[in-house]
Amino acid sequence: MSLRNEKPAQGDGDAPPATRNLAQHAYQAISRMIRERELRSGDPIVEQHLAERLGVSRTPLREALQRLEGEELLKKHPGRSYEVRRVELREYLQSLKVREVLEPEAAALAIPRIGAEAIEAVRAEARKVELTVPYDKIEHWRADDLVHSLFIRNCANDVMAQTLVSLRVTTQLFEIERLADRLGPDSREHEAILDALAARDAKATRKAVATHIRSLVRFAVKAVS
Repeated sequence: MSLRNEKPAQGDGDAPPATRNLAQHAYQAISRMIRERELRSGDPIVEQHLAERLGVSRTPLREALQRLEGEELLKKHPGRSYEVRRVELREYLQSLKVREVLEPEAAALAIPRIGAEAIEAVRAEARKVELTVPYDKIEHWRADDLVHSLFIRNCANDVMAQTLVSLRVTTQLFEIERLADRLGPDSREHEAILDALAARDAKATRKAVATHIRSLVRFAVKAVS
């Protein structure tokens, strides 16, 4: 669902392998359901129904839910119940503003650490989404993650990277729920970012990333107003 590294949930190291596998299965299934809006923002998580649907017991399901809570995709209530986290326009725009400050710098810092082959591999995946008919929103989100993670994970600043990963979870939740298909603008703007990275041009990279984020702001304001 996000740029976060695939890590076991807290306490998984002591769980039997079968339980860990079921927890991973549940985690991936629920992440997909959120992306495909089968579970929408504010929807309550009914553990018994979800466990039956996924064919798992409550133990691996709860491990998956804890992991998703840690990634800020789910919100936990005092009574231990969960719901899909809701992100309103104000929080979305504020998160984009912080991304606009940090993300161009992260991309510029990453330039010396990204090889040409890695850039072209991401470019190929992003272009593949454009050619997919009918439009595949899951592949669109995957390509979006690939582009942004390319420089976020290579910025050599762990605090900056983790902050951006968290902010991207917030903005993606809003976009999944509230924004229509942005494949065209995203594809053009991602190409500009990859071009600048490939040229090793820090100034152009900063500009391309900032332009992309400002485009998201304009798109959201227009779509929601």
